[in-house]
Amino acid sequence: MIRRRMATGEDWKRGEVVAAVAAYRTMLRMELEGFPFNKAESNRAVQALTGRNKGSVEFKHQNISAILNQLGLPYIEGYKPRGNFQALLQDVVVDVIVRDLEVNALAQKAVERQDFENITLQDLLGMWVAAPKAEDKIYSKLNETSHPVRPHLGKNYVEIEAKNRNLGAAGERLVLELEQRRLWQAGQKKLAERVEHVAQSQGDGLGYDVLSYEEDGRERLIEVKTTQFGILTPFFATRNEVIVSEAEAEHYQLYRVFSFGKQTRLFTLPGAMKRTCELTPTVFVGTPR
Repeated sequence: MIRRRMATGEDWKRGEVVAAVAAYRTMLRMELEGFPFNKAESNRAVQALTGRNKGSVEFKHQNISAILNQLGLPYIEGYKPRGNFQALLQDVVVDVIVRDLEVNALAQKAVERQDFENITLQDLLGMWVAAPKAEDKIYSKLNETSHPVRPHLGKNYVEIEAKNRNLGAAGERLVLELEQRRLWQAGQKKLAERVEHVAQSQGDGLGYDVLSYEEDGRERLIEVKTTQFGILTPFFATRNEVIVSEAEAEHYQLYRVFSFGKQTRLFTLPGAMKRTCELTPTVFVGTPR
């Protein structure tokens, strides 16, 4: 039993960390299953166990999201990832969540989903949101005072999802319709009719998925990256996509579609990926010496 006490600025003890991580695991399971849950109620329960205040518990849950995000697991969308966490926290997250068989089974089911044809989307032009600010992008670069996340040998569900062709195609079709509606509402009906799903009509070697247009007729080359998970979920880009984004920086835009099929939203990153993203190499090609 953890003794209730007044919260201080000191590091959380193991028992307190376990209580927070266990509460997060319960909510994550429910989110992956599509069941509603009460964040405030869970927060109060952790407060009662640890003596920490509401803000401290919230911050700890955001720390957990940051660890899961960097290990390639889905995180609870209501807890935006934040770095600068205890080294102890990662150990407990791996033991309690990353190795949890139920969490893994639910994550596997989510990333292997194929039935995206039946998703109905409303208010397409209202889906746009602002891109994450630089200080939010902690999935790619942690605060310097934070402990780096150690590699985990388990499955990277974000990477598995990125290979889900049905999900990718569904996101591309969404953007195709969005672009047609955008130009149609701008009075550019002829341009709207010329918007093309080039990944389907010409193959996926162009370095972008949708050929669209600005209202003045200039080309807009759109690469679409889609996830069912949160706004800060990392995405995977090919070498060709990075090169084309730089060569065609004036016309290139990356459309990041997230929370797909739940509360679908997207933001755009115009220009070269090297300028708009923190790019981390993940594949090495080796030849014998």
